[in-house]
Amino acid sequence: MTRARRGFVPVAAAMAGAAALCACVGPDFHRPAAPQVERYTAETLPETTASAEGIGGAAQHFLAERQIPRNWWTLFGSEELDELVKEALRANPNILSAQAALRQAMELAAAQRGSYFPTVQASLDAQRQQNAVGVLAPTLSSGTALFNLYTPQVTVSYVPDIFGANRRQVESLEAQAEASRFELDATYLTLTDNVVTAAITEAGLRAQIAATQRVIALERESLALLHRQLELGAVAEADVYAQDAALAQLEGTLPPLSKQLHQTRDSLAVLTGRLPSEEKPVTFELAQLTLPTDLPLGVPSQLIERRPDVRAAEAQLHAATAEVGLAIANMLPQVVITGDAGSAATLMSDLLKPGTRFWSIGADATQTLFEGGTLLHKKRAADAAVKQAAAAYRSTVLTAFQNVADALHALDSDAEALKAASRAEAAAQKSLGVAHHQLELGAVSYPALLSSELAYQQALASSSQARANRFADTAALFQALGGSISAEGQDEASSAGTIHH
Repeated sequence: MTRARRGFVPVAAAMAGAAALCACVGPDFHRPAAPQVERYTAETLPETTASAEGIGGAAQHFLAERQIPRNWWTLFGSEELDELVKEALRANPNILSAQAALRQAMELAAAQRGSYFPTVQASLDAQRQQNAVGVLAPTLSSGTALFNLYTPQVTVSYVPDIFGANRRQVESLEAQAEASRFELDATYLTLTDNVVTAAITEAGLRAQIAATQRVIALERESLALLHRQLELGAVAEADVYAQDAALAQLEGTLPPLSKQLHQTRDSLAVLTGRLPSEEKPVTFELAQLTLPTDLPLGVPSQLIERRPDVRAAEAQLHAATAEVGLAIANMLPQVVITGDAGSAATLMSDLLKPGTRFWSIGADATQTLFEGGTLLHKKRAADAAVKQAAAAYRSTVLTAFQNVADALHALDSDAEALKAASRAEAAAQKSLGVAHHQLELGAVSYPALLSSELAYQQALASSSQARANRFADTAALFQALGGSISAEGQDEASSAGTIHH
């Protein structure tokens, strides 16, 4: 094989020369500039929200240029919620799907990197032949008609990346893998927010159900009182029927709330990778939760670094840009260098002996002259894909900033709404107590009591909903800011890739 090895020296030289000539055609990707803004909202919001009495009524403080703490959901102060989030990170099928998609994208990129190297193939051909020596010239120098032929051979082929087609393809696949990594991050963020929001929704519904049940109990007391007064002739029969109708109408509001509560419980079970019939006995009440009072906002211009959906859109733009270079490279000459070396003999023991060896080396250059405009249209399609990806990236950035602004406005409004609802609840409760006492003394009529009961009912419902809104919108703010997950949470959730926040 000495001559064979010498034969491959030109192959190595040709490969080295081709590598030296390689250059990537097409545009290079440059990260879009971050929006240079100083705040998320058009107007300057107060640094501290309003406060109110009771659960979830503490004032919240917006802290500029401070980053979100790790595992932000722990700020709600519920060990049951922390365990539920951990379980969801371990078992949610969307997480498992995103992890598999990331591994697939990483393997495809690794497979494409193999194009940087020559392809080496070994083959062994063994044949039993009989030559028609009376008609054709002898195949063997000995003239033997019947013989065995053994041909071991090594083939080396290499496509020099002269115009960077392979590198652009690898660049595109690596960018797609990066997009999959950030999509996994986005799945984590969405999952944790959904779990927290579902738990808060459950707590809010339980508060509304409890408030409704308290009002129903009061309505029943009022109905019993009216029945006694009817027996004494102190009220008209129509007043009793009106109270009975009001009670039935109020009782009719419980089934829809119960339905929402059960559906929320079902969603929590599914989010944690379990069937609805396998739900855990743990329940959530607003009294179990602590409203986070310090809300770090970070620097607005760094939001695009923290939002995984923005980073995924950026990676997709990177991939689309690399595809333009690939389309251009495919329009240019394609060169393939090949080399073969081997031996052929009629006996296995004669292989590699002098006179049985062979080798060849060659290069093939191909330039497409006409293909019906296929390559040109593919190039134009790649250009359009870049514009599409750039627009999608811009839209994602705008949505990210809108999410934060909406959450900030919601929290400011929620605080004011709870403050007003809390005052209304306290006033309505006092008014109802006075009306009950006056009714017992005969100082007021039934309509006055009914009016007080309805006012208290509405105040209780508004207050419960306002308290739940503050918790839910606080979770929405953490999601809008990009969230965070600790290394421990990441290890429990996935072994694929690094989570960037």
